[in-house]
Amino acid sequence: MAERRLLCIALLLAAGPALGQGKLLATGGAWQLEGQAGGGIVPWAVVAGYGEAGEWGGSAAATRVSVDDFDLTVAGASLGLGNRFELGYARQSLRVAPLDLTIDQDVLSAKWRFAGDLLYPGLPALAAGVQVKHNRDFAVPEALGAADDTGVDAWVAASRLWLNGVAGRNLFTNVTLRASEANQAGLLGFGGEGSDHELLLEASAGLFLDRHWVVGAEYRQKPDNLAAVREDDWADLFIGWFPTKRVAVVAAWADLGDIAGLRDQRGWYLSLQVNR
Repeated sequence: MAERRLLCIALLLAAGPALGQGKLLATGGAWQLEGQAGGGIVPWAVVAGYGEAGEWGGSAAATRVSVDDFDLTVAGASLGLGNRFELGYARQSLRVAPLDLTIDQDVLSAKWRFAGDLLYPGLPALAAGVQVKHNRDFAVPEALGAADDTGVDAWVAASRLWLNGVAGRNLFTNVTLRASEANQAGLLGFGGEGSDHELLLEASAGLFLDRHWVVGAEYRQKPDNLAAVREDDWADLFIGWFPTKRVAVVAAWADLGDIAGLRDQRGWYLSLQVNR
């Protein structure tokens, strides 16, 4: 039922009248795994869609990540208001191939761009956000030592698009600080024995080859709360295609490290996004 609703939202965003088209191409970002505008694994200080002040916009997306022993499917939508506020929802479904089981998680999110600007001199775009996560299948995380099936991540980010930044090409940079106790972004529950929220560093950079194509990399520091299994940081190398303001496609090679005792989880990432 949730997937059908998300498909309807995507069709409306793709076919409906363009209420918010004031921002430059690609400046609404891509769609992040937890349902917010950003890169694949890092939220940015940009607002979903192409709405400027006094306008609204939004994005709907479907994402698939496939590594050696896991497949993650994510679908969701984000609503941007006045290029200041964003609300989002994502349903994540993780298939664990060796155990032939699936772990689902819901993520509700909010973002406030409170200062600065992505393009113009002065402060970069600055935003704060929260992600409220609920793990719907807690048996495996609990067996590994997770303390809770629900958690909250809070973060702040700074983003800047440097026009003609490198060899006449536009350069995007972002730094995010996240407070989290989520194990594998919450898919393995939250916390562990004696754990608490940690302050974690995330970063993204992308170089625009032209108006429509961008290549770059991301890094996301992770907590390591579970005594039974080690958790590694995440990283990816990506290429993004923005043919129009209505559509974006991002592909990546992802290195997720060790997950739940299964070593060296590497593979591909693909996300299709429609905007309004």
